[in-house]
Amino acid sequence: MDGSSPAAQPQFATLEVSIIVPARDEESSLGACLESLTTQAGVAFEIIVVDDGSSDRTREIAQSFAGVRLISAGPLPIGRAGKNWTGKNSALVAGAKQARAPWLLFTDADTVHQPGSLKRALEEAKREQADLLSYSPEQVVVTFAERAVMPVVFAELAAKYPLHKVREQNSAVVAANGQYVLVRRQVYDAVGGHFGVATEILEDVALARLFRNAGRRVYFRYGGDAVRTRMYRSWPQLREGWTKNLALLFPHPERLALQSLLFWTTAWLSMAVAVSGAFSRHYLWILSAAVWLLLYRRIRAAHFTTGNNLLAILFGVPMFAYLLRRSKQAHERGQVSWKGRAYRTDAASESTPASKQAAKPIPRIENQRLSTEN
Repeated sequence: MDGSSPAAQPQFATLEVSIIVPARDEESSLGACLESLTTQAGVAFEIIVVDDGSSDRTREIAQSFAGVRLISAGPLPIGRAGKNWTGKNSALVAGAKQARAPWLLFTDADTVHQPGSLKRALEEAKREQADLLSYSPEQVVVTFAERAVMPVVFAELAAKYPLHKVREQNSAVVAANGQYVLVRRQVYDAVGGHFGVATEILEDVALARLFRNAGRRVYFRYGGDAVRTRMYRSWPQLREGWTKNLALLFPHPERLALQSLLFWTTAWLSMAVAVSGAFSRHYLWILSAAVWLLLYRRIRAAHFTTGNNLLAILFGVPMFAYLLRRSKQAHERGQVSWKGRAYRTDAASESTPASKQAAKPIPRIENQRLSTEN
């Protein structure tokens, strides 16, 4: 295990948070991430960057920041049923082993953190009595594909995983965003941490499920005030990433694809009727316009700009339907890929489709003794 010097902290300060950043070929984003993390104030922390076999300048960039520890994840271990650990989980486990603080922040290399956000997140976790606090970052979109698709995806995620439901301790709905997950170290170790979900492709939701099933409090919200990210920088990246994840996030991807296309088609037909009715001054134009506005209202829930929302309505819905179908097919074949690695999915070794795997119910826990209060 290699590394640079430990993060510089005042000798009198008690280490509060270990920040763990997994990184595989992240030269385009790691510098901005570490710059935003190393300048956090008001809390004693260390930063551990875990290099996951990078072939670009990732290691060099990490080493250029004084006080940042750089370690290597090593080869991927073999998990249950002969499945490899995912690269990200392997890196997170390696980072957690080296961490020394009572709180762990797992955050991706493509994130940028607002000044003072670490201190505020720690205070919020304690105030909410959360064992796992997760933020859904503000999404930065630049290219046409990002601007068209991302609002639709996150609007559907908001509908599938309502934040108020996720925060209910007895709810069957559980979620987290792996781009920002803050956990109590003691609880993380007790429930198995990322070691317990090492072969899971959707490790953030799986980790939140571990916490919830153990009766621990999960707190999740939109965190645009704390962190932002640009997940994908090209259409091939976006296509590969959502192909890997969508069939796991939505239990019936083909049905959702069809529903989305029908809603989109109906909305645009209604808009045509509305325009025609407006010219003829027929009252039906108001009703027809309302159908289109329902689609806009659904997209708006994803916290993107008006321009991006309109672009998503124009082009994003059919692109989303295509990605849903592509993801379903990939999981049915039993293999998805990400960053040069191929991963087996549950469909490769089990008869249950991947879409149904994502919908496994969470046991009710009313009769369990909770260690925290809602």
